Amino acid sequence: MTKSKFLRPHTLLLLAGLMGVSLVGLGWKQQFAKAQPTEVATGLNWSGASFPVENFQEYTSPFGYRGEGFHYGLDLAAPEGSYIRNWWQGTVVEVWQDGRCGNGIAIQSGQWEHIYCHVQGTVEKTSQGTYFIDREGGIQLWEGQQVPSGTRIARVGMTGRTTGPHLHWGVKYSGRWVDPARVLRSMYNQQIQQARGS
Repeated sequence: MTKSKFLRPHTLLLLAGLMGVSLVGLGWKQQFAKAQPTEVATGLNWSGASFPVENFQEYTSPFGYRGEGFHYGLDLAAPEGSYIRNWWQGTVVEVWQDGRCGNGIAIQSGQWEHIYCHVQGTVEKTSQGTYFIDREGGIQLWEGQQVPSGTRIARVGMTGRTTGPHLHWGVKYSGRWVDPARVLRSMYNQQIQQARGS
């Protein structure tokens, strides 16, 4: 594994400042926050995890309630065409296209499922199965394919319902949605502790 797929110091500083913003109220409903399995984002070994977006700029929409309903993910803005990396080693369980998520990819990693929306490319089918392809970006993912963490799996796009280029990143644990900001904060805190211990 290369160091480029892990959080870099400048990214850590961005996370430290911006995570505080995304974890504040910002429209959360208290009863839903209590119902989340928050403990799953802490106490784990995140050394194999990868920050999901290259050229990250800012968080544009947090997990939780907003004007048109509940937002089941965290939006990470980056320039269109920026590469998206697989957060955790796992299996591609589904690729799809629809009017809301646009082009989407779902990867299963044990009890975790991570979802990537609005990516560039297309979904195609052959007699051998269904796959996602971004020819210009040099990416092809088949349903059932094993993907290591940190692997480039897509590029930031504007497919589906979006007003600007970003990755909508959703995370489930045992079928229940988890705030991705909690996961990123736990990753950040663990890396800080490891850096202090070394």
